[in-house]
Amino acid sequence: MVMKKYIIVVLSLLFLGTVKAQSLYDGVEFSNKNLSGTARFVGMGGAMGALGGDISTIGTNPAGIGIYRSNDVMTSFSFSSHEIETKYDGNKFTNNRNRGNFDNFGIVFANNMGRYNALRFVNFAFNYNRSKTFYKTREMNGQLTATQLDQMLDQANGMYDLGYDLQDLGGENKDIFAHPAVGWLAALGYEGLLMDPIAGGYGTFWDDAPISSFYSKEWGGINQYDFNISLNLIDRIYLGLSIGAYDLNYKKYSIYGEHLFYPDALESDESYEIHTSKWIDGAGFDFKFGLIARPFEDSPFRIGLAFHTPTYYKLTLETEAYLFSDVYLDEMIESDVYSGKMRSDFRLRTPWKLNVSLGHTIGTQLALGAEYEYQDNTNIKFKYREGDGPMTSLNKMVDDFSKGVHTLRLGAEYNVIPQFAFRVGYNYSTSSYKKEAFKDLGYNGIETDTDYANGEDLHRFTLGLGYRGRSFYADLGYQYNHYKEDFYAFDNKHLVPAKATNSRSHVVMTLGLRF
Repeated sequence: MVMKKYIIVVLSLLFLGTVKAQSLYDGVEFSNKNLSGTARFVGMGGAMGALGGDISTIGTNPAGIGIYRSNDVMTSFSFSSHEIETKYDGNKFTNNRNRGNFDNFGIVFANNMGRYNALRFVNFAFNYNRSKTFYKTREMNGQLTATQLDQMLDQANGMYDLGYDLQDLGGENKDIFAHPAVGWLAALGYEGLLMDPIAGGYGTFWDDAPISSFYSKEWGGINQYDFNISLNLIDRIYLGLSIGAYDLNYKKYSIYGEHLFYPDALESDESYEIHTSKWIDGAGFDFKFGLIARPFEDSPFRIGLAFHTPTYYKLTLETEAYLFSDVYLDEMIESDVYSGKMRSDFRLRTPWKLNVSLGHTIGTQLALGAEYEYQDNTNIKFKYREGDGPMTSLNKMVDDFSKGVHTLRLGAEYNVIPQFAFRVGYNYSTSSYKKEAFKDLGYNGIETDTDYANGEDLHRFTLGLGYRGRSFYADLGYQYNHYKEDFYAFDNKHLVPAKATNSRSHVVMTLGLRF
């Protein structure tokens, strides 16, 4: 006998302010930025904080806008390709996402105050920049050393220990997913008949070595809008302030499934699959302060210093999940479980940043730049909606498992002839995570996309070409970045991670006019 069991729980736009709906990995992802901007900026590896004179420095060292002595308007377009190569259980999976973007539009108004005044220029600028792109896909499958069912059981038994029994909260005509104490992963497993009530909690029937499959797709990005005022004092001191506005849009769709086996069984047709959709949208703002000083009157050598406040985001998360399972008990049961759609508002504060830079020019042919930037990810903070206070347990996870990121940027520009320039750059950034970091859902977490990846140090290589006419200019820049990571489909101390390599190629072209 085949019986079809439908469990449809519709919670359209239900507000649950007390459940845990975010993770450490969201905070880090939204705090880190790509190397993006004009083709000249990209070609020099972004190492222009002390050199200035490029609109993209509005977002790294705002004092760089003070270097301008004429008006400038420019726009940039790009094409990027993100590849993830994942290796597990003797198999290799390669996924590519290609994307064209409108990267930047900026304008600078340079106001000459007179060469005999201490205040030589007062400049104003605006720049739009696509500071982060989330487009990527990943897949893998193979025989695991652990099962996601253990994570479901941990969540269910954690609830049980606190006095919340899924047997009392679930069943016909009960909105189990609406209860603020219920973790959605455990609820899906319970309603999908993947766990068995036992004395003192819950257990399961199957072995710890399932064959699993995983697929995810992410898209969206962060748009950055900077408004700047900068001052040139006696052509030796430059001061700048940028006010940044941010528009964040992130989407993720993932599928994780397991083909289950009973202990010592050679064959099994039982399996389950979880589909998760997740959307995060919102806006934020920050302030960036910059200084460039030319300490020696007869030398073009410059020192730059910049400080960025945290970005203060107000964000909204929406998520929903489906579980499909085929389970053989006394009779075959096919279960479709739908969690409904949940909406939750929260606040995110990204870390502050400190940027120190050096710049030097040799005649009119060679420009050299170097930058060091520090971002302390342990200062990432989550809060519930206004008035509900901090997410204490999540903030402790951030403090325990993230770390400060050190970034070094180097760049050079050589003018082969006055009209044509060649550029090269290099970036190195340390990892954002400690090796023992993991994605903790909590006993009442509503996240069902259990996957996470702990990335290692990042290397970025850049090249560029530029043409400068009397007014018109055109630049072409290329960057290639590369880093490795340990990928986990779910959290389990017995799970061997998949080894993944991320590679991204990005080509950007800028057209501009100085007048």
